[in-house]
Amino acid sequence: MFRVQPLATTVLAYSRKHALLKAGDRVGVAVSGGADSVALLRLLVDLRPELGVVLSVVHFNHQLRGAASDADAQFVADLAQHHKLVLLCESGDTAAYAAQERLSIETAARELRYQYFRRLLAQALLNRIATAHTLDDQAETVLLKITRGAGSRGLAGIYPELSIPDAKNRATIIRPLLASKRKDLEVYLNSLGQPWREDASNRDLRHARNRVRHGILPRLERFLNPAVREAMAETAEIARAEEDYWQREVAGLLPQLWTQQSATLKSEALNTLPLALQRRIVRAACESLGLRLEFHHVEEILALASSPTAKSTELPAGWVVSRKEHALRLERKPAAAASDYEYPLPVPGSTVVPEINSRFEAVLVPRSRIEGYNPDHLLNRALLGKELQVRNWRPGDRFWPAHTKAPKKIKELLPGGELSSERRLWPVVVSENEVVWVRGLPTPAKLRPRDGDQATLIQEAPLE
Repeated sequence: MFRVQPLATTVLAYSRKHALLKAGDRVGVAVSGGADSVALLRLLVDLRPELGVVLSVVHFNHQLRGAASDADAQFVADLAQHHKLVLLCESGDTAAYAAQERLSIETAARELRYQYFRRLLAQALLNRIATAHTLDDQAETVLLKITRGAGSRGLAGIYPELSIPDAKNRATIIRPLLASKRKDLEVYLNSLGQPWREDASNRDLRHARNRVRHGILPRLERFLNPAVREAMAETAEIARAEEDYWQREVAGLLPQLWTQQSATLKSEALNTLPLALQRRIVRAACESLGLRLEFHHVEEILALASSPTAKSTELPAGWVVSRKEHALRLERKPAAAASDYEYPLPVPGSTVVPEINSRFEAVLVPRSRIEGYNPDHLLNRALLGKELQVRNWRPGDRFWPAHTKAPKKIKELLPGGELSSERRLWPVVVSENEVVWVRGLPTPAKLRPRDGDQATLIQEAPLE
């Protein structure tokens, strides 16, 4: 009779509960070389007789750590060969992609990795790709969502299964380890004598997730709730069920209130609905146009719908919503109507800039950790004002990026045509009327930290 270890039993039960795998599935196991993904591979190899699946190994080399990334790829190749599994691998220049798309390295790496997964599924080489997201990853995701503001969609966190719309045979990305804790996976690997690779970037505190993983969650466990990770994962389970329910409700009701062709929403009918449903209808209508809203934008639209006097309100990305008799009409403003913006940026702290759909964060870097950062990205904290401002560049602004001979007008440093909306809204950070940071350019040499100085790191990430 087939027998499995306790951890494998947990993975098997979770997979069956969510119908993640069935006999005959061709499963690509995404293996980075780290403990979680190596444990996922070993567990699925152990469970293969019970599941009746065909396994292969999938690896994406992000080319971020030079020889270490290549060594990870070789480790994964050796692991696949040892278990007599087909290896599917690809590499990509993540740093170049991040610069091109103006993404954080973490976001760029995920996009490239998932683009590869989708190509494999679209080609029908596989019908499942299993990733090694754990209960700990779920807890970190939920906590990050809470701190940024989230409804049930955000609190739902990582889903056990992700459908791929353009893939054949209803292919999906699955997460069989969402009920398993990272420390249990490491114990399992040690019991097998199975090594894994350590990625130094997983301890890089420039990344918000790493600060949650190594600092915030351990403190919450110690001082508030020893089972905080399980509690966060349970919150995600509850939120997913509620989100599934609401999505069905909205899908049935939306066509009665929203006409996408004319981008109009029946305001009188909207006002008769419960508030929770009103908010979801507004979000769904806007998302059908590719427009993602913050909470306060939704509230402004609802206030417009119920106000007898208000006429219009502005939304992100150049959209405006106006009252037209008994309906709300969404329209794009002409590009020339893009307006200036300016927001305070505390140090440390963050701010949202809806005009460019971005979040900016100013992070203090301890003196002891400065050597681990690219100096092109750092500013000397002592040379900055108490508070910074994020704004779009203005005519007359000048900037002196490192490695250049002299300061220039910012309009001469930026890409794109003179009249492009993206160019006119290009973000800069100002300290006491001096531009100290410009997206995509190295910080000024005169403002860089020296030995013994505390540094400030400014990061930009797209709103989710």
